[in-house]
Amino acid sequence: MPLTSIEHTVKSFLAEFQAFCVLSLRAVVRIFRRPGYYREFVIQFDKMGVGSLFIICLTGLFTGMVMALQALIQLKPFAATSYVGGMVAVTMVKELGPVLSSLMVAGRVGSSITAELGTMVVTEQVDAMRVEGTDIVSRLVTSRLKALMLAMPMLALVTDAVALLGGYIIAAGYDINLLMYWKSLPQFMVFQDLIEGVMKPFVFGTLIALIGCYVGLSTSGGAEGVGTSAKRAVVLSSVMVLVADFFMTKIFIVFR
Repeated sequence: MPLTSIEHTVKSFLAEFQAFCVLSLRAVVRIFRRPGYYREFVIQFDKMGVGSLFIICLTGLFTGMVMALQALIQLKPFAATSYVGGMVAVTMVKELGPVLSSLMVAGRVGSSITAELGTMVVTEQVDAMRVEGTDIVSRLVTSRLKALMLAMPMLALVTDAVALLGGYIIAAGYDINLLMYWKSLPQFMVFQDLIEGVMKPFVFGTLIALIGCYVGLSTSGGAEGVGTSAKRAVVLSSVMVLVADFFMTKIFIVFR
């Protein structure tokens, strides 16, 4: 029956959402509890943050170059090419920097978290840790959550900085000097834009880490299940980043 199928789907969704919220709450609460598993935190920060720098720099560089090129083409008929720096900055800092860097991290780090935890689940390593008395949430979830909450805003700032550099490389070809490029930045940006550019990746990093950990710890079905979970985590993380970006943008507009 169609109604039975719909009812089953809704119940499954609500049950999963409840389990996700419980895991998220437990992980957040354990940020302020001991043990902190600082060694695990440092390892994860290195893998998630430092390990993502190359792809983040490439993303920022070419996005900034494309933004500057498009802006220059549009501004040239109005003799307003001197404003290209400000246009690149406000677009990258408020929207493209946080979103693009988070999507790159969701693909690279989100899938890695899910695959790693999923492999530990199907090989019964997580069960062995529970038998030893290890707090699974603190060691496996909270350490990754803290690492990505700290790394994601930094990665977004690196994306913004490299994008501005890429924008200047293109602008220099249109006889725009560095001083002119730099002076156009505050004409388009206010301090709240910088706050928005840091808060967004902080929230996005939290979502990516929690979704990756939840899907990883829910893995079943052996090696095939690990692959399915990794794909699911990337899709969910990417979609949630875009959804959260919309609602956060609305909130910042209301309080502007």
